[in-house]
Amino acid sequence: MKNKTSFKFWFPEQKRYIVMIAVLTLVALYYNKVIGFISVSAIIYFLYYNRKTSDIRQKEWTKYIESLSADIDETVKSAIINLPIPICILEIDGNINWYNNKFADIVKKRELLDNKIEEMIPNLNLRKVLNEKNEMYTNVSIEGNNFNVVYNIVKIENKLESRYLIMVYFIENTKFLKLSKKYYDEKSVFGIVQIDSFDEVLESAGSDMRPLIVADMERTLKAWADSIGAAIKKTRSDKYIVFMENSTLEKLEKEKFAILDEVREINYGNSLPLTLSIGIGVWGDTLVKSLEYAESAIDLALGRGGDQAVIKRKDKSTFYGGRSKGIEKKTKVKARLIAYALKDLVMDSENVLIMGHKNGDLDALGAAMGVYSICAHLDVSANIVLQESNGSIELLLKNIFRSGGYKNLFVKREEAIKMCTKDTLLIVVDTHRPNFTECKELLEIAEKIVVIDHHRRGVEFIDKAVLVYHETYASSASEMVTELIQYISEKPYISRLESEALLAGITLDTKNFTFRTGVRTFEAAATLKKLGADTASVKKLFQGDVETFFAKADVIRSAKIIERKIAISSCEEGIENLSIVIAQGADELLNIKGIKGSFVLGKGKDGIVYVSARSMGEINVQVIMEKLGGGGHIDIAGAQIKDSDISDVISKLEDIVTTYLKEVGL
Repeated sequence: MKNKTSFKFWFPEQKRYIVMIAVLTLVALYYNKVIGFISVSAIIYFLYYNRKTSDIRQKEWTKYIESLSADIDETVKSAIINLPIPICILEIDGNINWYNNKFADIVKKRELLDNKIEEMIPNLNLRKVLNEKNEMYTNVSIEGNNFNVVYNIVKIENKLESRYLIMVYFIENTKFLKLSKKYYDEKSVFGIVQIDSFDEVLESAGSDMRPLIVADMERTLKAWADSIGAAIKKTRSDKYIVFMENSTLEKLEKEKFAILDEVREINYGNSLPLTLSIGIGVWGDTLVKSLEYAESAIDLALGRGGDQAVIKRKDKSTFYGGRSKGIEKKTKVKARLIAYALKDLVMDSENVLIMGHKNGDLDALGAAMGVYSICAHLDVSANIVLQESNGSIELLLKNIFRSGGYKNLFVKREEAIKMCTKDTLLIVVDTHRPNFTECKELLEIAEKIVVIDHHRRGVEFIDKAVLVYHETYASSASEMVTELIQYISEKPYISRLESEALLAGITLDTKNFTFRTGVRTFEAAATLKKLGADTASVKKLFQGDVETFFAKADVIRSAKIIERKIAISSCEEGIENLSIVIAQGADELLNIKGIKGSFVLGKGKDGIVYVSARSMGEINVQVIMEKLGGGGHIDIAGAQIKDSDISDVISKLEDIVTTYLKEVGL
């Protein structure tokens, strides 16, 4: 205390004053000893008096501070005890050390000391607190009321030991949550309902039955809207707009959009089934944005083949339904219009780059060769982007190189990037997913992009395309390109090799004209036959070696059957021609009696697990593969999974398949 007092007494300002007075006193003493002695005496007295009064003031100030601290302690204690929010203090092991009356009121118990907090509030996870350095927030429900819980760790130190206590504050937010839920439930939702291929469905019925189909369709949709409390408005013969609340949408999701099945039951002699595509937009920042989400969702539903509902919540899309195959359109008007537009784009370009998907197959390469023939016919330079060969296209590539007429046709990614300018036209075939293309960088460089694809649309799509020819009912990209070739000129011409490449692509994706084969598929095949395609030569492109045959046999022998409906198998890691083995193995497994779907997995030399999925049409393997990050068609699909083991992927696949079978009632 004395040291502190001395410090208080000898602060710099006083020192300066005393020094000045001492100097003046010495001067006075030099000239007049009497006045000097009087001055010295006065200085000594003043120093003594100042020291004495300073000590008194210091003691009074200390007493005041101590008294104030005691008052503050009492005030703090009183404030905490009478705090209008529940609060408790816990030991580090969760025992209650102290609590106020408000806390006792919310748990409706007394004498809580030394009880475990988890016994009072089971859904309060105390272990998380120990891993947090700062305040932590969580929500709990107590006796029907909701609380936002704030807690932090406090360190108490004294001379003997240090200990930790947990301060826990309960801030009730029941009314806020109820208001938030009400706002969430009443949020506006826009929906667009479209009848799939309505004109074709009506044409498939007798003329006397068509009015009945229209009337029953409108009645069914009106009754559905009334039952869920939604407003529906017809905008054209096959399109409706729906307004509902978010709570209504949640009910529809729980029912898996049962209206899709209900509409499918309408039958007045129509040979083609009635199906709906529903696009719903939610969580837009504005009503206009929600409507844009709905329009994007209906485009996605139609691009996936229809007969399904798509809910778009900002960047996330959820899918329901999708059990039916796309209805083939008999008219080729769209193909003719696309061909004219493609012709103009090609002729206005300095050069053309063509690419398919990674690990290309015969359909991707066949379609690329077909597009190349169009460019050659229009006398525009074109190249196909291909990084490397693989077992499925090896024989076709050998035929191309052996012919000698396609020098410098193929370019690797680095070269393609250098060739791409603002006047380059980039044509993507057999895929619409940017990450699946042979060279994703080209999509960012090219200013003009054309997409030609037949796969059901996924969430990921090439949005920059100036021309999109996307038909999910088509058997293959090769079929679509074949139709375009017929409209490029009055007398289309392609070489025999190009026609065989296109026919091989159709043959591959239809599994020898068994799956996804329509009238237009056979018409395209007939056109290619007229242009010189040799079916025997095409057959040779599918021949494999002995090792591949044995590997396929091992896949069939080791298959695991689930629910007597699904076959799952895998092949050895690092085998040659992996894509061929798993694809053909999945095809062969469908020949087993009772099998409705098959999945074959294999791990490539690049460490990626490849999955090939097939079905007889009753099971939508596209939906199953999408949950693994893949996609495809309702009966032919696949996926590529990085950084995983085959055993882990099989386990996940089995869970997905089991859940899917329960959802669809198989």
